[in-house]
Amino acid sequence: MIRNDALDRLPVRHAVPELLSALDERGTAVLYAPPGTGKTTLVPLALAGLIGDGQRRRVLVAEPRRMAVRAAARRMAWLLGQEVGEAVGFSVRGERRAGPATRVEVVTTGVLLQRLQRDQELAGVDVVLLDECHERHLDADTAMAFLVDVRAALRPELKLIAASATSDAEAWAELLTVLDGSGPAPIVRATGEGHGCRVLFAPPPAGIRPAHGTWVDPALLRHVAATVRLALERHEGDVLCFLPGTGEIARTAGMLDGVDAEVLQLHGRAPAAVQDAVLRGTEPGGRRRVVLATAVAESSLTVPGVRIVVDSGLAREPRMDHARGLGSLATVPVSVAGATQRLGRAGREAFGTVYRCWAEAEDGRRARFPSPEIRIADLASFALRTACWGDPSAAGLALLDAPPAGAMAAARSVLTAIGAVDEDGGATERGVRMSRLGVHPRLARALLDGAPTVGTRRAAEVVALLSEEPPREYGDDLAAAWRSARRGGDGYGARWRTEARRLERSIAEAGGSPRGSGLVGAAGAPVAGDDAAAGLVTALAFPERVARARQGGGFLMASGTGASLVEGSALRSAPWLAVAVADRTAQNATARVRLAAVVDEDVARAAAGHLLTAGEEVRWEDGDVVARSVARLGAVELAVRPLREEADAGLVREALLDGLRREGLGLLRWSRESEELRRRRGFLHRILGEPWPDVAEQALLDRAAEWLEPELSRARRRSDLGRIDAGQALQRLLPWATGEAARLDELAPERIEVPSGSRIRVDYGGEQPVLAVKLQEMFGLAETPRVAGTPVLVHLLSPAGRPAAVTTDLASFWREGYRSVRAELRGRYPRHPWPEDPGAAQPTRHTSARLRRER
Repeated sequence: MIRNDALDRLPVRHAVPELLSALDERGTAVLYAPPGTGKTTLVPLALAGLIGDGQRRRVLVAEPRRMAVRAAARRMAWLLGQEVGEAVGFSVRGERRAGPATRVEVVTTGVLLQRLQRDQELAGVDVVLLDECHERHLDADTAMAFLVDVRAALRPELKLIAASATSDAEAWAELLTVLDGSGPAPIVRATGEGHGCRVLFAPPPAGIRPAHGTWVDPALLRHVAATVRLALERHEGDVLCFLPGTGEIARTAGMLDGVDAEVLQLHGRAPAAVQDAVLRGTEPGGRRRVVLATAVAESSLTVPGVRIVVDSGLAREPRMDHARGLGSLATVPVSVAGATQRLGRAGREAFGTVYRCWAEAEDGRRARFPSPEIRIADLASFALRTACWGDPSAAGLALLDAPPAGAMAAARSVLTAIGAVDEDGGATERGVRMSRLGVHPRLARALLDGAPTVGTRRAAEVVALLSEEPPREYGDDLAAAWRSARRGGDGYGARWRTEARRLERSIAEAGGSPRGSGLVGAAGAPVAGDDAAAGLVTALAFPERVARARQGGGFLMASGTGASLVEGSALRSAPWLAVAVADRTAQNATARVRLAAVVDEDVARAAAGHLLTAGEEVRWEDGDVVARSVARLGAVELAVRPLREEADAGLVREALLDGLRREGLGLLRWSRESEELRRRRGFLHRILGEPWPDVAEQALLDRAAEWLEPELSRARRRSDLGRIDAGQALQRLLPWATGEAARLDELAPERIEVPSGSRIRVDYGGEQPVLAVKLQEMFGLAETPRVAGTPVLVHLLSPAGRPAAVTTDLASFWREGYRSVRAELRGRYPRHPWPEDPGAAQPTRHTSARLRRER
């Protein structure tokens, strides 16, 4: 019997007529409904004609998480007074409860994508409702893009709804522009906030350090736990506390030891019994509950009995280091949309209270929406799906955000290496088969290529381990974790067995027994033993993560990234590893290995064959040229042999140039005359420009291959560079073709003759050429000497050679400055001439007495 009383309490019911009308008239719509209004449960029933008097339709509802799928299906079936699998059913990976009478089927967005790639028309489906669009999961964005394509090209009668409590409705309306050219899809807004709630800010104490990577300051978790205790004391009802991850949930649960409430941990990996217990609510007369949850409880779930929400203010987002092929998680402030969704959990059944563990002033600095996953995640699965869809670049798809070019290039590189796409990015037959397996392309490669060697069942079991990381208590040895999963009676073990069976079936469904790579063990026979099988399958999935032990500890992966194991790991003595799970934060140069399997060099070579290279390596190392013959597996050196004189001359030349760039022109031979010539030429470049060349350090290094030949090509080592006369080589850069080179001594003379007859060296080392000369030698000269039209800076010296005055205007000095200099120096140097009129005096290098004798 339909529970009309419960349906009537859902505010979204008032928007249903407008929504149905919009779909009938336009075919698409955006449903904006605040949390707790019933959009996930009442709307699909109305669309299917299971309540009200609307026409009967088959409705597909896509949710981002498996837990939300089960909860939504269970709630709708309860509202109809039925069991799940009758009028309302669900499908998640590995489990389906639906039958011929099912009118509403709730699926994950991943399942929806798999169906679209098997049957683009979605035969038999009348309406697709994509729920929680604001979360911007990559699968949801991709599914919507494909559905828009289907409406445009194959099924214009298929009706689409984008639904969210906090989404940017206008942007989705533009994306769902209707086919008749009448503009964006209509936006249907439901009103009502459930029972409402009040928001209290509970900022943590000063000194909390910002989260980075997956690390969260324990002081913040203590503050969250204290806020939960405070909420239990002050308010009635159960508490739902949002934390970023399972580690924080476990630590906070420990801090709540002794509270007068049942503490439950809710996350995607929680056992089904725990998930069911949370969603069933408290039995009458039972203890209060504190539910510590990740983002899985943000949307599409009603946790019965909750009257209080404590929000830590943190969320987890994926990050991808495309250069190293390493994924990681980042802890970030929850977005405004995410915080709104969390808030909505408090007022679903009665007026509620929300504690936000941050200062109210921080609200304005938070991002409006979560980062779209398409911008930050690994795009290999997305790229394979778009290739199979027929649009490898995704340029023709209706996406709110285009995929980043660099991330797509990295994804295509992975897909090309495993044979999933061709040179043009189009899906190969093998790639289509991979796409049907329902796992990441890397894991699909491991399954297809590993099955012929280790057996289908074992390959499926290892890939099932790789598709959902085992619990940390299983350890970091993949083979040992495999044995634990086989024995385990926990929730993970049950999910693992279900997934392994699904993968085993999928191989046949994807095209029969695949012909893999023909990989065999070192003995020439199929790989025997679970440890060897685990290693091979892992290496096939992550070939750039095969890692060789380093002298002194740690490992080097083929990608070039260092890797380290936790203290006490049984894998420390392994010569080679295939790393299944590792993360690397921005602060660390070395990746931390979470899960790996032991392999040998033969398996590493076989799995990562496309990374094998052999050849000469000549480089500048430790101050000289090092020439070696090297066999490599990516960045890992397999065999090294020193090369002597037979090293390729071109490679030696490049190594010498690299040495010059690193250590500078001091590697060459510079005489005093060479340095002076370089300074004169540098002066002419500064003053006259072209055709006089720039001889500054960087400019000469940039042109080293030009002016150091042919000596550079004849050099083999550092000492040979030291024999190159740099001054002579620099002659090659002079403007000989224009004839200007012959004017060097005219434009920038080495010496200038002064009135005394002395030839004084000009110093070109500064911004302005300097002529340092004794003052008496300049008597009678009124005009300052010039070089290349530029006045020199005259340093007038005392008879002892000490600076007495500096000028670029001799005439002015004789008129205005000489008198004071004369008064100061004539007493100190009485034997030298100090005429009152220096312009008319005879210049001299000598004393007054000698000057008289010379006369």
